[in-house]
Amino acid sequence: MSENPDPDKLADLEAKIKALKGEVVEDKDTGGEITSQAGYAWQMIIELCVGLGIGFGIGYGLDSVFDTRPIFMVLFILLGFAAGVRVMLGTARQMQEKQAEITALDKKE
Repeated sequence: MSENPDPDKLADLEAKIKALKGEVVEDKDTGGEITSQAGYAWQMIIELCVGLGIGFGIGYGLDSVFDTRPIFMVLFILLGFAAGVRVMLGTARQMQEKQAEITALDKKE
């Protein structure tokens, strides 16, 4: 075993350990950061809630203007839910692609 370990290998090992623990890791290649699984989960929850909130707001506003209380509100809440789920699925796809890239890089080394 050598007395002086390679600093690049140590940094890579430390990044892998942090990634497995779910901590935020600095990505050397892109200069950005790889977010943790919890970060993605919060992002997906917020996307769904924002979709519902916007749908509620638009529906309530239209119901107030046309004086048709629950019709537009229910319709736009459902549309907001569908939009939120669609955005969440896009985030999940993005997360899988990043994970596949990380796995591919690990297999290269």
